[in-house]
Amino acid sequence: MKSLTSDQAVLWRQVWGLAALLAAIVFSWMVYGFYQPRILEQLGFSGLAAYLGVIQGILGAGIEPIVGIGSDRMMQRIGSRLPLIAVGVTLAGIIFVLASLLLQVQVPVAMRWLIPVLMTLWVIAMIIFRGPAIALLMQFAPTSKLPRASSILVFVFGLVGALGPLLGSLIQALGTSLTFALGAIVLLAGAMLLWSTNLQTPLPPMTSVGPSPSAWQSTLIFGVGVGVGLEVNFLLRCFPTVLQPLIRGSNADYIAAAILLVSALVALPIERVTRKLGLRNAMLTGLGTMVALMGVALQTSDPGLAIALTLGFGVALGLLFITQIPFTLALVPPTEAGWGTGLYFGGMGAATALVSLLLQSASAFPSMSALVGSAIGFSANALCISQVSYWKCSVRE
Repeated sequence: MKSLTSDQAVLWRQVWGLAALLAAIVFSWMVYGFYQPRILEQLGFSGLAAYLGVIQGILGAGIEPIVGIGSDRMMQRIGSRLPLIAVGVTLAGIIFVLASLLLQVQVPVAMRWLIPVLMTLWVIAMIIFRGPAIALLMQFAPTSKLPRASSILVFVFGLVGALGPLLGSLIQALGTSLTFALGAIVLLAGAMLLWSTNLQTPLPPMTSVGPSPSAWQSTLIFGVGVGVGLEVNFLLRCFPTVLQPLIRGSNADYIAAAILLVSALVALPIERVTRKLGLRNAMLTGLGTMVALMGVALQTSDPGLAIALTLGFGVALGLLFITQIPFTLALVPPTEAGWGTGLYFGGMGAATALVSLLLQSASAFPSMSALVGSAIGFSANALCISQVSYWKCSVRE
């Protein structure tokens, strides 16, 4: 299989294979997010359970860029990121199985520390292959068609994410051990579907196209990730509770799921808007719209408007999701796609840690503070994006 950086074709089979792996990743994080707090509390680590989001975000902020560099070097030496992805998937699957086996027995008090250690190692394993896997998108589509390829990933991500409440019920019904085993199977199945798309043959080593990002430009990419992470976290973790009292018969989880579902459904048609606006303007439009809608949400008491806001949030989130990866990949040469995605996801990890810390520090986090935090994130994004100098001429200003 040849990598694409200038050809006009999109390797759709490979894109769908990557989407399958992404779906497995989302499901695995659902399993982790559902059971880890409960398990740690049962084992007497309630204090640690309260700061899971903080720990996860810090790990992402520190490890993502390092893993990105490693995947780029591997790509240059052997022409493939697959060994690193295989290591991450295998480790995550093995840890899922080990946790499943341990939770079937009564863990001795002296060995209970193994569970949080295993869970931390699982997070690291997931981080090892997530960024390099997304960086594969650079090889599946030319820069000008990255938003179209990205729309498939957004569709799958939003659809699986929207099933969260339903999958949560299934996960609870299956029980801890069986769910962890299922998580391992799903991860391996997703990886095998990606592998089945003619990825067995190593890709030829890629040559650098365009200059590498400077230290300042790398900082800007990280900053964009922080700004996006602030808005997305505040939106999905705070504003469903703002809209819940206005929508009869709803709860915050289903409203968040509805937002993700809308983002999935608009992914394919809204890709045309991205092409017209350009990546930079599309990013700013999605982020700015989210902040504006948050302000409206805090002022309204109209149930009909609350439903409209839910739809609007979904559309804005879909626009953001479609553009975020193409925007990041367009800022780096193909040989440094891992570094670009690592910086971006690292910034999002830092934002996740910050938001989790803020939410944990207050029993009832004020919605206005969430709006202010989102506005700060948008301002940081606008500043970083305005300072970014595109060194790939295919990116529309």
